[in-house]
Amino acid sequence: MARKRHGAEEIIGKLREAEVLLAKGRSVADAAKAIGVTEQSCYRWRREYGGLKTDQARRLKELERENARLRVT
Repeated sequence: MARKRHGAEEIIGKLREAEVLLAKGRSVADAAKAIGVTEQSCYRWRREYGGLKTDQARRLKELERENARLRVT
């Protein structure tokens, strides 16, 4: 089964959906299933992207790419 890579903006949108479901009293497993990811992905995304806005996540990814480029040279 091929893995689908989610963009930062998409991840933040899905995390917001999951937060709404969690606020309504659903479990993390149910929220993860509703947004179409595994429970582990949900936890990992919350750790990495929790509290970020879309533009902040975009900037974070740009900085990560730049850092990787600078390490290589």
